[in-house]
Amino acid sequence: MNKATLETLILTLLDRKQSITLHDIAEEAGLDTTDKNRRGIQRALASLIEQDVLASEGAARSRVYIRKNKLDESPIIQDEQSFKGIVLSEKSIKLLRYVSQGVQSRKPVGYNQDFLRSYQPNHSAYLSPALRQELAMIGQAEAVIRPAGTYARTIFNRLLIDLSWNSSRLEGNTYSLLETQRLIESGESATGKGTIEAQMILNHKDAIEYLIESAGEPQTSGHEVCSIHALLSDNLLGDPGASGRLRQIAVGISGTSYLPLDNPHVLKECFDLFIATLNRIEDPFEQSFFSLVHLSYLQAFEDVNKRTARLAANIPLVRNNLKPLSFTDVNSQDYVKALLGIYEKNDLALLSDLYVWAYKRSSQQYSAIQQAMGEPNVFKLKYRAEIQDIIRTIILEKVAGNQTVAKIRQLIAALHYSDLDSTQLQQLIETEIINLHDGNIARFKIKPGEFEQWKNLQ
Repeated sequence: MNKATLETLILTLLDRKQSITLHDIAEEAGLDTTDKNRRGIQRALASLIEQDVLASEGAARSRVYIRKNKLDESPIIQDEQSFKGIVLSEKSIKLLRYVSQGVQSRKPVGYNQDFLRSYQPNHSAYLSPALRQELAMIGQAEAVIRPAGTYARTIFNRLLIDLSWNSSRLEGNTYSLLETQRLIESGESATGKGTIEAQMILNHKDAIEYLIESAGEPQTSGHEVCSIHALLSDNLLGDPGASGRLRQIAVGISGTSYLPLDNPHVLKECFDLFIATLNRIEDPFEQSFFSLVHLSYLQAFEDVNKRTARLAANIPLVRNNLKPLSFTDVNSQDYVKALLGIYEKNDLALLSDLYVWAYKRSSQQYSAIQQAMGEPNVFKLKYRAEIQDIIRTIILEKVAGNQTVAKIRQLIAALHYSDLDSTQLQQLIETEIINLHDGNIARFKIKPGEFEQWKNLQ
């Protein structure tokens, strides 16, 4: 990580914390504290001190760093884990400061038609050309040209689980990754979970299947977006007729000062303009981000708008055989704050930073060659022994499939780690178990016979 990137990361971290240590910076950057990394961080700190941006207090191991003139300010956000590991632009930091205020402190605003009408396809750009080029390099799945949707079909089962789980999780669904897999693959609902949660996940499965089947269409139609909404909202709305239909009533959104359109005729006009504009955009990533922004902002349906926007954002990616956007590791509160910037300020900064980070994260799931992203690899290395022990226990004790999630939680709880580490460890172990097969069980010192006996119980 170069000095400029480290400096930005340090300043972003100091917008969340009053003081930081060298170890805090290394953890945020996903770096271990080898002499080489330590010297790189120290150079970045020294540069910021020389610029009169930072000051240091204490000595040696007790030394902390503070941002000058920050001691009298309250933190931007209360949760120190918000936007963890995401390098935010200065514009994003300013926007984050605004949306982190209480809703009563933020100015009430209505839908701004000019936000959509002023966009000129292939002249306006929400994502810069350099950024789109970077995403294209990350997202390219194959060097050969194949029919639209081919790549999504090759990773179909994995995509169903990842996108269904992550999109549902962002709506507060409490199914784990393994529970989602069992529900999708065998129809088995998790013990103690509500029927609404199962319905939400199964609806995602149906909508993703439809999205992939429609990949051959040359353009995105209003009918396709409405169909995705109908599948996502099936059996979840008070009025069944509202599934797949542009709303006829006014709606409100909790936690924001934004008031969506309440005129059905203007809503229909804006929705049609959104579709027409979308189809004139040539770059698939610009199309994807444009969909995410404007379907979320328009709130075209009575409910299930954000889920519809997340799946619609994948249409151009699937059509162009690019790696999909599964929203892997995206924090739900980060996602909400980024959308508040769109709702209340028509400011793309936070959502753009989050989108790019999320796409890079998601791409790892589908990459033949894993890219070094720092923190996940460091975390996996740190808990390598615990991961191996827990997976061995699951297999050797022949834990049945419907008991696996609870058993993992029990074993992790016995380690007495922080909530954050426990959650991340749970997800990592579930992912490892999902991907177990005869060819990789040696990593966990499991014999083929032991694996087969356990597998028969799944």
